Order: sequence, then structure tokens, then C-alpha cells
Amino acid sequence: MKENKYDNPIFFEKYSQMSRSQQGLAGAGEWETLKSVLPDLSGKRMLDLGCGFGWHCNYAMEQGAACVVGVDISTNMLRVAEEKKRFPQIAYVQCPIEDIDFPDESWDVILSSLAFHYVADYETLVRKLFKMLEPGGALVFTVEHPVFTAYGTQQWYYDDNGQILHFPVDRYFFEGRRTATFLGEPVIKYHRTLTTYLRTLLSTGFVIRDVVEPQPPESMKDIPGMADEMRRPMMLIISAQKAIPCR
Repeated sequence: MKENKYDNPIFFEKYSQMSRSQQGLAGAGEWETLKSVLPDLSGKRMLDLGCGFGWHCNYAMEQGAACVVGVDISTNMLRVAEEKKRFPQIAYVQCPIEDIDFPDESWDVILSSLAFHYVADYETLVRKLFKMLEPGGALVFTVEHPVFTAYGTQQWYYDDNGQILHFPVDRYFFEGRRTATFLGEPVIKYHRTLTTYLRTLLSTGFVIRDVVEPQPPESMKDIPGMADEMRRPMMLIISAQKAIPCR
């Protein structure tokens, strides 16, 4: 069974108190950047992998999507997503994202927010998603930045006075399993390089449309600790398109 930290009651309670959990997309610092790279969703069939509370599913329907399926491993996440669902065209499926099974060319857009770094076999997942997309379809995902995942702990180094010295980056080219601390709890994640993220897409047949390292928006820079997010990248956004074969 894949790790499912979000059905741990203590961890889920902590997660539920985060601004992105309580405020939705408005509480996610990367949202404005992510929104800017999304394709036109009008009339599209969208798959949301690691859908969490379903914020992106509702957004897609607000933009005129034809239907949306959200996939998540967590019972707790999907319970809240069902409570927040505002459109009957949204359906939720409980499943590890690596185990999804949909017909070839069944989606126009596949979106994933902060989930792929929990997946051990990124290459197999990408090849599966490529088959599921219509030619010309879009894959847009956010992950924790390779600089952020490399060392593993994902914690700043502090001096004796409690002031931040720097963020550790080490073992960058040694990909694989890391044990991070998130919300005070140990969480298993998988580090991979920027090269791996991009070249896997290219070798599968995707065209890279955009790559962005989102910065905290001006509206959030007064939040305690947010200014420090300018000192190292925390997230990476990649937009790719399934190439349309020549005829």
C-alpha cells in the first residue's frame, strides 16, 4: 500500500489548519502562477491527480469544463472534497495516483498539484498519463522543487540566536527516497532532478510548454516567514502538451 499520511488523524488535523486548506486556492501561494499556465478548460475533460479537497475540480467546472474526475488516496481528503463539491459533473475516485486506469485518450487535461513527489516511479506514471491524454492534451503539474527535496529534511539551518543561516542542498544527483518533516511529522517523499522531470516528459513524447519557479505573491509577503521563501525555490510548475502526430 502506498503511504497515506493524510488518513492519520493527527496529521490530517494539522493539514486542515493550513491556509491552503481553509482558504482554498486563495490560500495557496503558487495559485496565481499555476492559473496563468493552465490551458483553456472550457468544454474539456479534466483529471485531477491528488485532488485533495477538490479546489481545482470546482475551479475547472467554474471555467466551463465538461466533466472532472478527482483522484486521491485519502478517505479524509475525499470526504471533505465531497462536502465542498458544487457541481454534479465532478466525480471522485479513491485510488493511489500510480494505480489509475482510464482508457487511452480519455482526457483533455491532466492536472496534479504537489503530488508527484510522493510517487516512487515517475517515469511509469508519465508514460501512463501520455496514453490517457488526447493528442494535443495538456499535462500541468506542480511538485516540490528539486532544490527543496534534495537534502531531505526540508528544514532551514539556524544560528545560535535562531536566525536562518541557509537552506541545505546536498545529494542533489542521488535521486530517490527521502524522509522529510512536514507539519512536525515524518513523511516519505521522492527526490528527482530537474533534468529527470523534464527529459522524462520529452522522451515520452510531450512538448514542454512552460516551466516556472513560483515566487510568493506580493499579497502574501507580509505573512510571517513568507519573505524567507524568496531565499530558495520551494515549488516547480511544469506545463507540457502531448504532441499531435503528423498526418
